[in-house]
This record gives sequence, structure tokens and C-alpha cells, in this order.
Amino acid sequence: AKESDIESIMAEFPYAFAEEKYPGAPDIKLHSIPEKSFSAGGIELLPIKALHHKMPVLGFRAGSFSYLTDANKIDREEMEKIRGSKVLVIGALRKQKHISHFSLSEAVEIIKQLNPKQAFITHISHQMGLRRDVEKELPDYVRLAYDGMRIIV
Repeated sequence: AKESDIESIMAEFPYAFAEEKYPGAPDIKLHSIPEKSFSAGGIELLPIKALHHKMPVLGFRAGSFSYLTDANKIDREEMEKIRGSKVLVIGALRKQKHISHFSLSEAVEIIKQLNPKQAFITHISHQMGLRRDVEKELPDYVRLAYDGMRIIV
């Protein structure tokens, strides 16, 4: 998060950052995310900038795994950070175009450009349709993600 994001979060949820918290208030520690690679929990992460309509958001690459969801635009330069990933998880809300999320066809186009060995679509709305039907329309190496799914990288 940028400093302005941290300030917004603290203003929106002041009870979580009060010096004397009431019982049950969350204990949150906010950290700024640098624009370059950084380590978290012993994992090297590379931030990937994208847009959720007009709001800047981040995806991440960890080794051969890249994750980008809740977005509708990614610049070519940022796409290059994903290139070479073996596994890509990307959001696609529904088949129809949306103001702040990739559609299924937009996500599949990005996947085809980046050509990972495997890709999973996440951040899916009920408007997408049934998994068994939608997956018939996708390339063999692209699947819809589901709750509880585990991906071995």
C-alpha cells in the first residue's frame, strides 16, 4: 500500500488504530509495499502494477507463479514481469465487459499473450455460468479456480 492508502485505511477504521482499543478490536499493522522486489515470509515478491478501473492495484510474482486479480487493465511493461511464469492466476468477473474487472475473453487474451503452462481464472461472479460449461470454451491449459483449490508450484 502507498502512504496515501495507509492514511485512508486509518481514517476509515480509526478504532483499529487507537492507542487504547476496546476488546475485540483488530490489531492491524500496515506496511508500505515498495515498487521493487521485496521479501515477505521468506518469499521474494515482485509487485505488478495494474488498474481496478482508475484505482491502482497490485498483483505479485513469486518465482514461477504470478497472481493478478481485481483488475481490468495492465500495461505491457507490467505484463513483461509476468512473462515466463509457469502458473498464472488472473481475475475475470464474468463474460460481459465490466468497468473494473477483466472479462473472461480479456483474461484469456492476456493468458494467450503470456503463454504460461497453466492458468487459473479467479474472482468469478455467478454471472460467469457453470464451471463445466465455461471450461469447455477455454484452452486446455486454462481452468476456472474454485474455493479450496490448491495449486502446486
